[in-house]
Amino acid sequence: MAIATAVRLNQAPRKRRRYRGFASSVWWFVLPALALYVFAVVYPSIRGSLFAFTDWDGVTPNPSWVGLDQFARILTDPNAVVAVRNTLLIAFAVTVIQNAIGLLIALAVNSHIKSRNVLRVIIFAPVVITSIAVGFLWQNLYSPGGGINQMLEAIGLGALQQNWLGDPDIAIWSIIFVVFWQFVGYSMVIFLAGLQGIPEEVLEAAAIDGAGPIRRFWSVVRPLLAPAITINVMLSLIGGLKLFDQVFVMTAGGPGGATNTISTLIYSNAFSLGRFGYAAALAVVLSIFVAVASIIQYRLLALQER
Repeated sequence: MAIATAVRLNQAPRKRRRYRGFASSVWWFVLPALALYVFAVVYPSIRGSLFAFTDWDGVTPNPSWVGLDQFARILTDPNAVVAVRNTLLIAFAVTVIQNAIGLLIALAVNSHIKSRNVLRVIIFAPVVITSIAVGFLWQNLYSPGGGINQMLEAIGLGALQQNWLGDPDIAIWSIIFVVFWQFVGYSMVIFLAGLQGIPEEVLEAAAIDGAGPIRRFWSVVRPLLAPAITINVMLSLIGGLKLFDQVFVMTAGGPGGATNTISTLIYSNAFSLGRFGYAAALAVVLSIFVAVASIIQYRLLALQER
């Protein structure tokens, strides 16, 4: 017994050394990808963030260090205030509407109706279209003589015709609808994958116990669907905060800056007005928004999954 114990004690350090050797060898496989990530992502991000503390115009070889002046300027810039407000509005509205409708559609197409596969393809189809093409498509439909106003006139609702992208009070909601239309199929697919992973036996047992459809959804389906909800909410919120393509194509931030987002304001300041330092400060603010929103949301949704 004592001999066997001594043998095991001698083998333990040897196993640890073999494990350490294996673990260290794994890093040789990771290093190329890690080096590429540092070169292509980390280094440009740090260097770009440093420009936020300068007044660089994109041309001058030696930009002047101005400290936090660019960040203070954001607080007093009415265009930046509108852009921040629009960005938060789009992110919140897209997250709520897209996921609520996506969940309802997923519940519908998860049923045993005959046309469910056709419905899945039709609803998912806009996701595969590029955002630039979607922007041009809806810009045409939203035009004063475009498809939407023509359709309203044809069905006797001509009084509802609007200048969808030219009215500052309506334009931002027109853009939100386009983003929802394009990506609701994406949310549907993720919810659908979650629903199909729920065992039928669990739902049948709840029904036998007398739980109605709403009770089954809230007490059985919703907790089991928590991972899909987490993924969908995080993707739609981050996508809403970074929205650029559709806004730039349809309105370029107009009319009068009413649909500017932080992303479009970064573009216009950097490449149209030559204010790279100010644009970098806006980019830092946007990154902070995305990071804070992601952390808070992840914490809240992680509690729900427990």
